[in-house]
Amino acid sequence: MQKIFNSFSFHHLRGDLWGGATAAIISLPMALTFGVASGAGAEAGLYGAILVGLFASLFGGTPTLISEPTGPMTVMMTAVIASLIATNPESGMAMAFTVVILAGFFQMLFGFLKLGRYITLIPQSVISGFMSGIGIILVILQIGPILGQPPQPGGVMGTLNALPDFVSNINFYECGIALAALSILFFYPNRWKRFLPPQLVALLLITVLVSLFLGDVDIRRVGMIDVSFPVPSFPIFTQEQMVLMLVDGMVLGMLGCIDSMLTSVIADNLTKTEHQSDKELVGQGIGNMVSGLFGGLPGAGATMGTVVNIQAGGRTHLSGVIRAVVLIIAVFGFAGLLQYIPLALLAAIAVKVGLDILDWSFIKRAHKVSWQSALVMYSVIGLTVFIDLIVAVGVGVFVANIMIIEKLSMAQQEEIKAINALDESAPLTDKERDCLSLFSGKPLLIDLNGPMIFGVAKALARHLKQISNYDLIIFDLEGVSMLDDTMSLTIENAIQQVQQANKHVVVVIQNEHLLQKFQRMGSFEQFQKQVIFSSREDALNYVASICQKQ
Repeated sequence: MQKIFNSFSFHHLRGDLWGGATAAIISLPMALTFGVASGAGAEAGLYGAILVGLFASLFGGTPTLISEPTGPMTVMMTAVIASLIATNPESGMAMAFTVVILAGFFQMLFGFLKLGRYITLIPQSVISGFMSGIGIILVILQIGPILGQPPQPGGVMGTLNALPDFVSNINFYECGIALAALSILFFYPNRWKRFLPPQLVALLLITVLVSLFLGDVDIRRVGMIDVSFPVPSFPIFTQEQMVLMLVDGMVLGMLGCIDSMLTSVIADNLTKTEHQSDKELVGQGIGNMVSGLFGGLPGAGATMGTVVNIQAGGRTHLSGVIRAVVLIIAVFGFAGLLQYIPLALLAAIAVKVGLDILDWSFIKRAHKVSWQSALVMYSVIGLTVFIDLIVAVGVGVFVANIMIIEKLSMAQQEEIKAINALDESAPLTDKERDCLSLFSGKPLLIDLNGPMIFGVAKALARHLKQISNYDLIIFDLEGVSMLDDTMSLTIENAIQQVQQANKHVVVVIQNEHLLQKFQRMGSFEQFQKQVIFSSREDALNYVASICQKQ
């Protein structure tokens, strides 16, 4: 891993200035939205946007990445806050921010262990289902605020159960505000988005109109935001609660890693560069630890902010630092104006974010790709929304991997052939056939090619049932690129079976790593050295020479 602290270049200062400033304009309404939606308050979203973004830019490994509270991280944080406050009302919120610190610690640990490249090795069907499920959760949780009602405890099920009460007590003013905001967000001209984001337009325009024409109407607003310098707080908790917090921290940290790595890949595609995964995880971890320490929401690489930053000209880490500085000026300079923003307006922005998180492209085509992918995706969506985010990912990865292993095994079974050398139709060259024809007994060639994993062990075992009918067995592993432990032991057992039957056995291994693996296992300890060859040709020449001597 390269040095932790980033050095800054001013060669792209103009682009970085414009990119950072534009990203800050996007970040402000999103930070307010996620802060309110999480239950931690608008200031928590603002602190998270500033601190995570600043420190991730100072220490991260993706030059153009913009880090801030995101939809997935906010949904997870909302669940953490609700759970901890329910069990410990007095210090539950402080414990939730401790979970953010732990999440950052785990992210740093993953980075130092160089696990960055493995983070995104999750099937697309699982990622799509998980992100879509998070989007659905975010939308459902905004039903109450959009209808003018306070958020309902109990998450998704609590909100759905309270839906009749929401409808019967609907606040038409707040519902109208939300619908007006959604109209702007959905019908905003694309050509204007590059210069002025629709979220900011909706935030400014509707807040001003509501203040002018509905100033005397009872509408729930953000209220006074405490933007004084945050003071670190350390909660008191029991050992049992610490275990729960460690689990939540690991899960939140892993979610942030996945979110950030996916966004880093998008940044690479746009800038034709390559990010440093492990360094980025360390940067994200430092950002989240600082954010949690000062009462900020957790964050990750944000796709929208990153894309806007790049399109506006941002090319180095300096753009992320500039974004944080602009946010600090905006928040501390105009905090008094933020209190007038209607909560229904922020709920509408959250709904648009939730709908954008849904992987519409894959949802539309999943059933055309394969029914297995569609089944995994919809199962993960259901588990994410109605059961648990971690259960959803765990079950999804397990089922998807089982399906992949089955497909690979079926394909690899075709790469295992038992060739009867006496059969005229056997796929052998004339020279190979001539060499085997000199053998006085019945020769059998077990030909394996490609990567061999445990899923094809049974297929190999079926071929090995023929061993008793032959006098010479040649195990040709010349074309094998990889053997897992199960297949290695299966081949070892087959060799021992041949030897115990007092039959001739020859092994062909070209890959030096495979040979060393068998030697470490002690598979060839009873062999004479000359029965192991690096090519089929050498092995068959050996068979021919032995037969001629006989």
